[in-house]
Amino acid sequence: MAKGRPAFRPQPEMGAHLAQLREAAGLTQKQLAEKLGVPLSNITFWERSEKPPRAEMLPKMAEALGVSVDALLKVSPIKPKKAVAKGRLQEVFEKVSGLPRRQQQKVVEMAEGFLSLHANGS
Repeated sequence: MAKGRPAFRPQPEMGAHLAQLREAAGLTQKQLAEKLGVPLSNITFWERSEKPPRAEMLPKMAEALGVSVDALLKVSPIKPKKAVAKGRLQEVFEKVSGLPRRQQQKVVEMAEGFLSLHANGS
């Protein structure tokens, strides 16, 4: 027989998500409450509402559930902007970044020397 009050309303999406993460981590509400150092009623509230836990609780909860804070909040990654056409200089320096560290340093020294010569005269 189930304990607690029966849910008369359908479980909100956020609450259902938190419950799924908790169950996937193999934790009971009580165990999660103990890990987080909060009353059991907090866990019940979060799983029955659309409100996520307070911000300061999120990293600890994510760690207890073995997920990232983004996954906990169901945040989708920001889509990158469309690629902007690269200039020749940017392409060259990206290739330079793939060289061994010593060779990168030589290129930087050459570029800095060239810039110092032309900074005063142009």
